Amino acid sequence: MDSNSKASNSQNPKPQTPQPIKDRDFLNHLEAYLAKRDGVDKLLKIYRYATKIILSSSALPETLTLTGRLRSFESSVGLSRKAFRLGKFVQDVNALRNSHFYSKQDLLLSLIAYGGEGLYYFVEQFVWLSKSGLIDAKHSRRLQKVSAWAEFIGYIGSISLKFKDLKGLVEDEACLETSIEISVVSGIGCNEEEQKLKKIKEKKVMKKLSIVQDFADGLMALADIRDGKGRLSAPFVLSCAGLLSALISTHKNWISC
Repeated sequence: MDSNSKASNSQNPKPQTPQPIKDRDFLNHLEAYLAKRDGVDKLLKIYRYATKIILSSSALPETLTLTGRLRSFESSVGLSRKAFRLGKFVQDVNALRNSHFYSKQDLLLSLIAYGGEGLYYFVEQFVWLSKSGLIDAKHSRRLQKVSAWAEFIGYIGSISLKFKDLKGLVEDEACLETSIEISVVSGIGCNEEEQKLKKIKEKKVMKKLSIVQDFADGLMALADIRDGKGRLSAPFVLSCAGLLSALISTHKNWISC
């Protein structure tokens, strides 16, 4: 509440009926979303993998001028996205520092998740410099391999942690449902418990989406490790996985800002 509101309340002590909170203005929400590094990065990711789906589906003839332009666009967007990873490893360092570990398992999984992702973002800075021409291109392949391994290992830890969190949410949900049933039978109000249950269910949905996203990104990292070999490394499959991951991440970022 701002100072003007405070002043008006002090002059008029009569209780006021609380006004319903209006939905956030779309353009203000969009501005806040685009101000975030991840917001722009995930939009670029959508553009890139939507383009890759078109190219990998063979919907357009190779000789068509548009096909060449789409390939150039896809490559340019891929390079642009790497620039958004500059310094991003710091968020994993801070996440690890601020984590609370309740067991040795939590510590190990967090080290794998944040350590792997942090190393991935750190190495990606040099991959970008290599592709941009500042570092000799001969180092690019080796750097990309290290980056892919770090990313894949990070997803193993991340998925393990999220499954553990999901198990905790399921247990909390079961306890609240039992509490609500007892309250209903006893004729006791349970509005607070119902609100908590609603929030837990929302968290469950977001946690499941996050796990799906990690599996999709992990599949792409595995394909990079295997140099695109294997049935699950087909360009169309990987493009669909990339687009799915981008859409989930965009949704998560949109509702969080």
